Amino acid sequence: MTKKTSEWQLQRGIKMSEDTVAEVAKIACALKALSMFTTLMIDREDCPPDLQQTVDEGVAAINKLFV
Repeated sequence: MTKKTSEWQLQRGIKMSEDTVAEVAKIACALKALSMFTTLMIDREDCPPDLQQTVDEGVAAINKLFV
């Protein structure tokens, strides 16, 4: 099996194994998708306010790790 090249770039100074980066990137992708979904839900006013805060905190954490 060939190794897939990650499209995610770590911020300078962040150290992780390639396997860990791959797993964290999967979580990051899921959280980014949840962020988009939450934005759509807020427009419809169906989204609980604490969900938006949780998503925003997760996206901020992603931005600390990845470029």
